[in-house]
Amino acid sequence: MKSVLVPIAKGFEEIELVSIVDILRRANIKVCLASLNDEKLVLGAHNISIEAEAKLKELDFLEFDAIALAGGLDGMLNLKADTHLLKGIQAMYEANKLVSAICASPVVLASAGVLKGNFTCYIGFEKDINARYQKKAVVLDKNIITAAGPAYASKFALELVRYLCGEASYKSVSEGLLLNLF
Repeated sequence: MKSVLVPIAKGFEEIELVSIVDILRRANIKVCLASLNDEKLVLGAHNISIEAEAKLKELDFLEFDAIALAGGLDGMLNLKADTHLLKGIQAMYEANKLVSAICASPVVLASAGVLKGNFTCYIGFEKDINARYQKKAVVLDKNIITAAGPAYASKFALELVRYLCGEASYKSVSEGLLLNLF
């Protein structure tokens, strides 16, 4: 069974976080929501609280197949300020594990020194990243997946499914969500 680490920081974008967790679990991927600090109940950007299952500082990043970062301006700033997280992202990238971020959080990947090729992000944040911005919903470049923002949260999560579990799982989950119904 594949596993994905999803750090959760105060100010996270709720649509993105819930889409990531929900869609990955629909694909039978083990997801671990991990708080940056000792507070397990984390407040999102739109005043919705989500409870983390673990504390990030107690986890071994390399035990996971991937890491996925939700966006949200304050969430991104909190993720970016966590040096333990940045080191974990670097270790995962160097181990050729999937590293992914949506919305403003590709800035976190850049801060970790792993975002060097093609990427996308929430419009305006590309100026903070020294890599090749693509005006697309989702971008895959080697072992990094980035996405533009909340409207593309499901598409982002489905690309994680495709990368980790293959085309059959991607198709099954997409059909279950009625993605291609109309």
